[in-house]
Amino acid sequence: MSVTLQRIERLSSRVVRVLGCNPGPMTLQGTNTYLVGTGSRRILIDTGEPSIPEYISCLKQALAEFNTAIQEILVTHWHKDHSGGIEDICKGISNDITYCIRKLPRSPWKEEIIGNGEKQYVYLKDGDVIRTEGATLKVIYTPGHTDDHMALFLEEENAIFSGDCILGEGTTIFEDLYDYMNSLKALLKIKAAIIYPGHGPVIHDAEAKILQYISHRNTREDQILTLFRDNFEKSFTVMDMVKIIYKNTPENLHKMAEHNLLLHLRKLEKDGKIFSNRDPDKKWKAVL
Repeated sequence: MSVTLQRIERLSSRVVRVLGCNPGPMTLQGTNTYLVGTGSRRILIDTGEPSIPEYISCLKQALAEFNTAIQEILVTHWHKDHSGGIEDICKGISNDITYCIRKLPRSPWKEEIIGNGEKQYVYLKDGDVIRTEGATLKVIYTPGHTDDHMALFLEEENAIFSGDCILGEGTTIFEDLYDYMNSLKALLKIKAAIIYPGHGPVIHDAEAKILQYISHRNTREDQILTLFRDNFEKSFTVMDMVKIIYKNTPENLHKMAEHNLLLHLRKLEKDGKIFSNRDPDKKWKAVL
């Protein structure tokens, strides 16, 4: 049974979570946005989705309750449930300074437009440090979920804001498994105590959660490698493998399984463990 999250909750002396009021299958109880710091101006991490007036009301209430304003906005990645609320915040919450909105650039680079183009992103880079009263945040480039994904390390609490790299419940989706696994290993090396995720409740045993994520993906990878080792002279299409590895999965879910499996195959190819031909009906084979 999942823990019911409050719309506004003080999680520590310097972290307040404001729920994005956008529940759904992909967003769980909603996007977690965070006010970080202890002073009269604080950093806002992520912005929820566009056109959610309840979220703007909650954010206004949180700012009033903690007698603070927004210093700047940090966006963990381009997905609209994290970046989509920027315009509504800029229009709906008055500030005596122009909002500075920062994120990592897309890789490969592509132009990003906020709303009607009046606001523009200021781009960060891996290792940048952002400071506010009571909080120091270090940018960690964590691609895989998206090509521009960043986590943020909160030095004062030995905590990570993980965006969608790690969720409070369940597992996440990704675009590139090779990059994603490397990002998980990079986060593991930090030895953080706490994870403030992009969705779901706070994670109080960071190391165990990251190891669980790594193990989950390694188990599937081992299944694929075992299939190749047991049939080292054969080559397989993705759907050939789906029918073997996902044999107990209903057929109507095989298309989704095929996509998931393909991401694993691309990673194993990058690792040099398998290779594929270039035929239209692409087949994969073990590297002997």
